[in-house]
Amino acid sequence: MQDRSLSRRTVLASATVVAAAATGVVGVTASPALASKRDAGLRTLISKMSVEAKIGQLFVPYFYGTSADNPNQFDRERNLRELGVATAAELIAKYHIGGVIYFSGWANNIQDPHQVAELTNGVQRASLALDTGIPSLISIDQEHGANVRIGSGATQLPGAMALGAGRSLSDARTAGWISGTELAALGIHQNYAPVADVNVNPANPIINVRSFGADANAVGRMVAAQVKGYQGAGVVACAKHFPGHGDTGEDSHTGLPVITHTREEWDRIDAPPFKAAIAAGVDSIMTAHLQVPALDPSNEPATLSPKILQGVLRGELGFDGVIVTDALNMRGVRTKYGDDRVPVLALKAGVDQLLFPPNIDVAYNGVLAAVRSGEITVARLEESVLRILRLKHKVGLFDGNPYISPREVDRVVGAAKHKAAAGRIAERTTTLLVNKDETLPLRRRQKKLLVVGASPAFPTDANRTSVPELAKAFDELGLTTTALATGRAPDAAKIDEAVAAAQGRDAVVVLTDNVNATSAQRTLVSRLIATGVPVIHLAVRNPYDIAHLSGVRASLVSYCWTEVELRAAARVIAGRVEPRGKLPVPIQRADDPTKVLFRSGHGLSYDD
Repeated sequence: MQDRSLSRRTVLASATVVAAAATGVVGVTASPALASKRDAGLRTLISKMSVEAKIGQLFVPYFYGTSADNPNQFDRERNLRELGVATAAELIAKYHIGGVIYFSGWANNIQDPHQVAELTNGVQRASLALDTGIPSLISIDQEHGANVRIGSGATQLPGAMALGAGRSLSDARTAGWISGTELAALGIHQNYAPVADVNVNPANPIINVRSFGADANAVGRMVAAQVKGYQGAGVVACAKHFPGHGDTGEDSHTGLPVITHTREEWDRIDAPPFKAAIAAGVDSIMTAHLQVPALDPSNEPATLSPKILQGVLRGELGFDGVIVTDALNMRGVRTKYGDDRVPVLALKAGVDQLLFPPNIDVAYNGVLAAVRSGEITVARLEESVLRILRLKHKVGLFDGNPYISPREVDRVVGAAKHKAAAGRIAERTTTLLVNKDETLPLRRRQKKLLVVGASPAFPTDANRTSVPELAKAFDELGLTTTALATGRAPDAAKIDEAVAAAQGRDAVVVLTDNVNATSAQRTLVSRLIATGVPVIHLAVRNPYDIAHLSGVRASLVSYCWTEVELRAAARVIAGRVEPRGKLPVPIQRADDPTKVLFRSGHGLSYDD
């Protein structure tokens, strides 16, 4: 088996050498002559692959465990129950899998950088043991901000809306480059970022702060900058969710949203960021599980729509890179068809990669049956395989050694210079909305603080929550801080406790998380204001919270609650740095949404 693997890889040797100079960096386009030679080598490899192996290249499944071949017993049992195999290595062998996706938390794939590196090496050992000898393209969903998979040990960066508030294309590109550099050092080749959706609906339950903002052209510029950052670091970027998920009040994880934009509105609101991503050389684009009647009157979900994927994305926008589905376990793509038909219809619509099928055996055999029956032609199958192998070529997977060095992990992941840059970027994103009577920055005599309110857990570490972490950040700045987490739905007893704790304090910093008209967080804030102690409000996720609050002396937005953003907010509140962020979305009044409370671009400094 090893000899067969090597013989297939040598087919690519001449093409790899010829094209290396032009394609050594992801996103760099080879000359037509070099690209033709590269493709000739790839097509030769494809011609030697079985139909089963070709189909396997399309799938990007999940698995459980921190090891590819030796997970703990609990994860082995979960793999057996859901995947029909005990390990990731067995999954790769059984279905000729071309790529996998890592998740933290529920999938237990991620603990620390060295463990991720060893997991990657295990995945690649299993892939090289296949008859094809083709390494895996390993993917992750590391958007930063509210959506983080690799936490401890890696550099944490501001998310999209925070970067939108910073309004610096250089910072957006740098953030992408830092993240991409660290992912590449862990052997992760494709990141499902940046989000190209334009968040024009404040009630959007799934995109929200994952978007760069509400202005399509500004979002497009940020998306392009991030694409260049990621791909300049050697990682495939993925603009998502085409044709645009920014104007919906429904979550496609649980339903099938409908985008009611006219074609003119779609061209003006949704399309620009994807056009910008394509112009920047993005190598993959993710579909959305939603209906857009203006683009496809049949109301097929975009993931299954030839009109949207072939007609608009490939035909009108000219994208010839890899199209990847959003997760196929989501309700939005499973409302009309069975799990055996969804991947078949996605391929017929123009998709290349099939992400996270809910049942790999059903999905794989559904595609195999479609190929054997002629519903999907071998030529169509090979078209997608070629696009996927081009990505593998670009990230260097045919250069002979896909394995990760622990020394490189130590040198790159969580490097001090990366963390310092992340902190500076975060400081430039923190946004000051209200500052009555120059409440901020805190004065030197204001040393006794109470930090109270909602305290969401860090995205990758449930043991660390926002209120105590912000209090710790203040303490490190020389203040004396008491922390009292009251949660997103504080009851009367918790509110009374917070009011009592505010007595004798120089100021109260109250954190909110997605406040609405009926939220008990509103009662907490109003009761704290009634104490007469200056109340400083920090929205740790949703910039729209301030519309439901009144009477606070100062109000800021951090756009997320990870360590880097909380530390930046603490430094701004304490006056160590100026607030420089500007709202990337408008905030409407809660009592009259037709009127704007704060326009996009609003943001105070201490000189105002």
